[in-house]
Amino acid sequence: MEFNLSEEQQMLQQSTRELMEKESPLEAARSVMEDSPEGYSKALFAQLAELGYFGLLLPEDQDGADMGLLGLVAVLEELGRAAYPGPYLDAVLGIDLLRRSQGSEAADWLSRAASGEALVILARREGLGIETGSAPSVTFRDGKVSGSKQLIPYGSSADALIVSTAQGLVLVPRPDAGWNATAIPTMDHAQRLVEIQFDAPGTLLADRTAATPIIEAADRVAALGSAALLLGAMARSLDMAIDYMMEREAFGTVIAAFQALQHRAADMLLRTEATRAAVHRAAWAADAEQADARLLVATAKVYAVESSNLVCRENIQMHGGVGYTWEYDPHIFLKRVKTLEQLYGTSREMLDVVLAEKGV
Repeated sequence: MEFNLSEEQQMLQQSTRELMEKESPLEAARSVMEDSPEGYSKALFAQLAELGYFGLLLPEDQDGADMGLLGLVAVLEELGRAAYPGPYLDAVLGIDLLRRSQGSEAADWLSRAASGEALVILARREGLGIETGSAPSVTFRDGKVSGSKQLIPYGSSADALIVSTAQGLVLVPRPDAGWNATAIPTMDHAQRLVEIQFDAPGTLLADRTAATPIIEAADRVAALGSAALLLGAMARSLDMAIDYMMEREAFGTVIAAFQALQHRAADMLLRTEATRAAVHRAAWAADAEQADARLLVATAKVYAVESSNLVCRENIQMHGGVGYTWEYDPHIFLKRVKTLEQLYGTSREMLDVVLAEKGV
């Protein structure tokens, strides 16, 4: 089946690529991710908000673009291609959670988050190896959240956190004294993961029963969004490998003329295009609320992880010895792949979803 983005989605994707090339070229992105304490450009984050990128999933009656998950995937592919350092996907997740919640507090923070005035992040994981579906140990009693969450992306920069607790989803604004946060070092310099100890007042957005479908919807957005970021990293890595093969010479000819490398490049292209088909198909199914959407989204994430590992590693191999050096760029994308492999639905969690959907 041939699948193409609509004209509107293609225009969105092209404008995003042009924006990233102008405002966040790779050399600028490297400087931000390596030197900025926050790990992202607040000026570019504000520009994305001004251009309406945080309202892609919001309906028009909430001042959104109503572009659906296909529109979001088109944008995230370009952000992945640019190795954009910043909490865009995390901000969109926070906005999606708020729009599915009830109450004036959720509505107020939704307005602020969609306009870029506030950054609202989901705090869900309690450690590596602990599946997101496990019962939270963090509690919400007498209007106060107690406990700790780990691996919170850009948690130190968040104006509020949506915390999963044993009692449901709770909105916790940043305390006056700031977050009690501990940085978690990673090999991916574009990430800022923290552990936060909670002992702060909050507002219940959804009790345990109401929180279940809200979290399931967020899981779908997270898995699909991270698969799109992986797709972008693959596409850029493929282009980098081809460009290098066309300029690097050995034995008096460019290495792109060597058949063995042509075969490897063909495998990289096949993996990239197959991932694009899987991600777009899953996004379409989720937008159309098809019965197999959950299965397709999980499959797309698993396949994107496997394929991006292959393509980004091959890019390093195509560059030879210099591919392993800090000065060259291939390592940036492989590091991003390894981070996304562990966040927004691990391969193990996604495979469990696939097996459950298949009745195994």
